Amino acid sequence: MDIKPFKFLAPKLPAEMAILMRGPTGVGKSFLAVDMAKELNLPFIDVRGSTMDESKVTGIPDFIASKELGVSTFVLPSWFVRACREPVILMLDEINRSMPQVMQAFFQIVLDRELGNDGSGNPMKLHPGTRVVAAGNFGAEYDVGDVDPALLRRFWVQDIECTTGDWISWAEANDLDPVLIDFIRQNPIHLRVDPSAVEQGTVCPAPASWHRLNDSLAHMGWEPTELAGSRQEGLYGLCTGFIGVEASIAFVEFISKYELQISAAQVLAGKVPVSTVKKLKASDSLAVLDKLVFHNTTNDWDNTACGFAAKFLNAVPEEQLVHFWNKLMKTKRMKNVTRLHKLGLGDKVIELVAKANALSTK
Repeated sequence: MDIKPFKFLAPKLPAEMAILMRGPTGVGKSFLAVDMAKELNLPFIDVRGSTMDESKVTGIPDFIASKELGVSTFVLPSWFVRACREPVILMLDEINRSMPQVMQAFFQIVLDRELGNDGSGNPMKLHPGTRVVAAGNFGAEYDVGDVDPALLRRFWVQDIECTTGDWISWAEANDLDPVLIDFIRQNPIHLRVDPSAVEQGTVCPAPASWHRLNDSLAHMGWEPTELAGSRQEGLYGLCTGFIGVEASIAFVEFISKYELQISAAQVLAGKVPVSTVKKLKASDSLAVLDKLVFHNTTNDWDNTACGFAAKFLNAVPEEQLVHFWNKLMKTKRMKNVTRLHKLGLGDKVIELVAKANALSTK
């Protein structure tokens, strides 16, 4: 499931319905749980099973209470006690990378919404408003345990997929650097590389690793927006530790030439002179056209914006205009298409295609 429908549906489920998000590491499962907590105005508790032993989940024995009550009693971890006392989002992360005893305890929380005993010997139950959100990394590249199919039926299970559009929307909402976002917009192949497709141990980009790179660059005062058009010593070495060699080479090169880039917003605001358009390399003008197509998928352009877009489009090479029009039509956002057509672009494309067909038949 894409992120947008998940964010719409998950908060609407009953609190007692546990959620299981499956997907590769770095795809954004934790961020989805945090966003859900924010939307529901609930505290967020993250429990990472892969770093725990049994005692950190089931607690340690309380021998005095056990003797007084006549039942085995444990001092339970503070995170579980809190989830029993008040409504929270309780995230059980990396459940299928946990030790078997830890996984068993997690499943008791999911199935019975309880764990251990209170001071009276009664089971400690989750608060009725507490929501359990579990997450697991699934795939051949992960050392994971199997989840019983019978247990899966107790979850609302979703395989999370982060599309380029999902990530860009999230990145813009969370104020990531505009140049970094623009790099992913123009080079979506570098958003994520499947670790199973490369040699084991190779550093690969993932949605979360771009976020960590962005924060590290900001901390160091190396925001891509400030570095645009230059080469910063050490930037490549820093990037490789987050996104690997191939993505780093492309990203550093992109930043060094960023003054040549033009955004869709600039085109639609009439800030790109025709003289500038005619000086662009073919690859640069194609990149701008792709930005316009992407911008079109989520925005309605008014007549003024369409007028500026038409001025830009009339200045690009004819074959690029045809390429752009074909991609625009596939988005099925007909409001913008209709306005551009009224400005003569549709007829121009028809003439260009007819001319090309006539030449090919000679």
